[in-house]
Amino acid sequence: MTKNKHILEEDAAKTYNEFKVFEGKKYTGIRVGGRHKWYYEKGEWNEKKVTPDRWEFSYAVPKRRAGHAPRGSGVPVGTEYHWYILAHQNVRKLDENTYSTAMTGLKYKLAHKRAGRDTWSTSEKAQRRHLVKILQEMINDLSAEPQLPIEAPLARPAVAKLQQGIETKARRRTTLAARRATRQGRPTRRGLVASGGRRRR
Repeated sequence: MTKNKHILEEDAAKTYNEFKVFEGKKYTGIRVGGRHKWYYEKGEWNEKKVTPDRWEFSYAVPKRRAGHAPRGSGVPVGTEYHWYILAHQNVRKLDENTYSTAMTGLKYKLAHKRAGRDTWSTSEKAQRRHLVKILQEMINDLSAEPQLPIEAPLARPAVAKLQQGIETKARRRTTLAARRATRQGRPTRRGLVASGGRRRR
């Protein structure tokens, strides 16, 4: 590591951990306005329909930073966070088993647990009060500005590019599957529909 790079990393670590002020409230960590980029690996999403318009879901996946954090910055290994997410999820069906999906939204920190400790920074009751406040503020914002569209801003370049890439890969898979079926002498679903025939079982 060069001397200049080492100095930059030391400065980044010091800046990350020092106290900052936003709207009169002290905090530490990345500055307001800072950005992170993560890559999510193959995850598992489970969902259950509980009403005509409501689903319960769970999602678990490792995420990895794009690039590397400056040495000495960030929280210790073992630190935990409890976030609450409000988001739009826009999906498009590409074939029988594939959907493109893109999410845009907000996430709020309700609590954290320091490495080596068994308790969260705030009680469950305090977290619940904070969540109620967040949701009430969201309701007030939506009620005060009804002229704003509620759909997710999918025109943002990064999201649009990601969704286009997913759809392109799905089309390629469909095309390759059709070609393999043709080479093996089996009629494709599209060919069967066009000819009015049926595949024998």
